[in-house]
Amino acid sequence: MGAIYILWLRELKRYVRSRVQIVVSLGQPCLYLLALGFGLGPVFKQAGHGSYLQFMAPGVVGMTVLFSSVFSGIAMLWDRQFGFLKETLVAPVSRMQIMIGRTLGGATVAVIQGTLILIICLIAGFRPHSWFDLPVAFLFVAMIAIVFSALGTGIGSVIKDMQGFQLVMNFMVMPIFFLSGALFPLTNLPLAMRLITRLDPLTYGVDGLRGALINTWHFSLMFDVTLLAGIAAVFLSAGAYLFTRIEA
Repeated sequence: MGAIYILWLRELKRYVRSRVQIVVSLGQPCLYLLALGFGLGPVFKQAGHGSYLQFMAPGVVGMTVLFSSVFSGIAMLWDRQFGFLKETLVAPVSRMQIMIGRTLGGATVAVIQGTLILIICLIAGFRPHSWFDLPVAFLFVAMIAIVFSALGTGIGSVIKDMQGFQLVMNFMVMPIFFLSGALFPLTNLPLAMRLITRLDPLTYGVDGLRGALINTWHFSLMFDVTLLAGIAAVFLSAGAYLFTRIEA
């Protein structure tokens, strides 16, 4: 447990000390929130769906957690390049503990990022359906962070060059985000789109966030939690397997 804590703390300290990263990483979510939330708000309201800011704010929080957690895997490439990963792998600690510590560290940073964006949403005018449901929302934030931090760690274990990692992540992350229903309702979709959105893990995280924050569910609380827990277990297992195959 000591190794897990140290690696978790290292990821957290590295994030806190990088003020530029904190500010810049909030830029894209704020752009979506302001440009789409207020730009498409009148259109959404005229269609009889209410406030678009209320609808998309949970999706923007989910997007922030997705981006931050997946790209936490890039830290492994930096550690590989500068030799820290090799020192970690030859330490008398199981690789499973190393993987869990790095994953939890990346997930914690993603939760902090999601919390900051939620605060910005509140400043912009978003109001949750019930303040008492915020713990449920943070449960989904944490589950999204764990799922995609494990995915990022697994991919970072396989890919060795920075450019390749960024290309793969951009190829995966943008479809995951846009097909999750973060920016549009999942009702009345064509059959093909409906099937694709069902295969997207972020769909269930965004649905859980939207249900907890504005009481609008497409599925249900138990369905979303159960499915995300299963996906998290699969990604953690796969990531752990890939991580254990890294050669020191």
